Amino acid sequence: MNGQNRNNITPGMTVEIVLKKDQKTGKLTKGTVKDILTKSGTHPHGIKVRLTDGQIGRVKVIHQDS
Repeated sequence: MNGQNRNNITPGMTVEIVLKKDQKTGKLTKGTVKDILTKSGTHPHGIKVRLTDGQIGRVKVIHQDS
């Protein structure tokens, strides 16, 4: 699924995000979605979410098993 489309993301899903500090390196952080922060339906760099541990970043990978 595409991390650029808000309809593909729901709270409780397991995703991999890129944090603001990791944008240059592209390092991904895995976690569970708590809140969806992007209001628009799509975003070219990925939908911004808050994970259950409080980290905020843009979704790059959506895990299918969630």
